[in-house]
Amino acid sequence: MSKQGLRDSSVPYIPLPQNPNNQNVIVSLVYYHRPNQTNHYLRRGVIFAGVLLLLSATILFFYPSDPILKLARIRLNHVGVISSPKLTIDLSFSLTISVRNRDFFSLDYEKLVVSVGYRGKELGVVNSEGGRVRARGRSYVNATLDLNGFEVVHDVIYLIEDWAKGVIPFDTTTKVNGVLGLCFLKIPLKAKVACEVSVNTRNQTIVRQDCHAQ
Repeated sequence: MSKQGLRDSSVPYIPLPQNPNNQNVIVSLVYYHRPNQTNHYLRRGVIFAGVLLLLSATILFFYPSDPILKLARIRLNHVGVISSPKLTIDLSFSLTISVRNRDFFSLDYEKLVVSVGYRGKELGVVNSEGGRVRARGRSYVNATLDLNGFEVVHDVIYLIEDWAKGVIPFDTTTKVNGVLGLCFLKIPLKAKVACEVSVNTRNQTIVRQDCHAQ
């Protein structure tokens, strides 16, 4: 007979179920990061500034600009002063004008105007035919100005003195008006160049030439 308080070996041992309330529970916390509003606005500002800078550079690059005129060549054909019965001058210039188009669209011009003067007074004007200058191109225009028997009213004394010295200073002005063909738009453009030309009356040559754009 077994003692009281001892388990009977004939009775099978059944383990008691564990209390589910005593189980260990691991909780994983998920942190949600709220986007930084300051960085968001800063990024949008940088993108907007970059687009604006690119647009400004594009407009500046393609913005139409006036053509460049240059007196490529000038030749004195003849010059003479006749004192009787009136003081008149015979003068003939042959000029080659360079028209440079700096834009990315073709330039059309109706005519090119060349004038020659003496001491600020205009002596004569010649008009050349119009033409077209291709985009980023250059065109050369020839013009001849003839003054035969032109009566000099102003600065007669200065003309006589210059003729006696053998050198007469003339000034030439070249102007061109054109339009730039930009899609359906017609943008007017113009250019002007002025030159001071001194001619030797004895050997019929040009001794000095100074040009500048206006």
